[in-house]
Amino acid sequence: MLAFLILLYLSVAKIVIVQDTGFETTLSKLVGNPVVDLTMDVFTELGWVLYPIFISIILFIIKRTRRLGLVLLLSLLIGTMVAAYMRCYTGYEKPALDFIGAHLAIKSGADVSVPCTIDGTFPAGDTVRTTIFAFIIGYALSKRFPRGCYLLWVYPTVVSISRLYLLQEYPSTVVAGVIFGILIANIISKKLKIELIFDKSKS
Repeated sequence: MLAFLILLYLSVAKIVIVQDTGFETTLSKLVGNPVVDLTMDVFTELGWVLYPIFISIILFIIKRTRRLGLVLLLSLLIGTMVAAYMRCYTGYEKPALDFIGAHLAIKSGADVSVPCTIDGTFPAGDTVRTTIFAFIIGYALSKRFPRGCYLLWVYPTVVSISRLYLLQEYPSTVVAGVIFGILIANIISKKLKIELIFDKSKS
């Protein structure tokens, strides 16, 4: 089932991908404020692969959150690896223009690498991971904080906006990352019965 959905996603992606004409030029005119540029640099670094994985490992080690940690860890690993391979074959390269704003003091951590002929961006890997994190942790907090759990979606939002601002992604690759992240998180959560985290006798 998962393989079928991934193949379907790839097929649809090749049909709906369109060039974000003029996006780079328009956005490049907005940069230049040192405070904003460096803030966006910090936000984009929050999407690094090791941060959510580190949190999922901690949750997995703690006995009462073990199932939650397992669901999150597997979702992140599968989502990250599949998205990385998809970027090899969708043919959607990074924006052509270089970021010309303030000097960015933070050196971004390396992303997951796979044998690729291009440095693709479809779907956006950072958006995939942060969406998975917000989806699963948000669900885990939904009973205790039915309204506050939605604040977790600020995480993928600020990371995705920062990636756009720094000319690392297109709007279409970010949207694809959100859709793919939700798809992976939903499938893994159902397969591993994440709802059992609310049943203390079985979690």
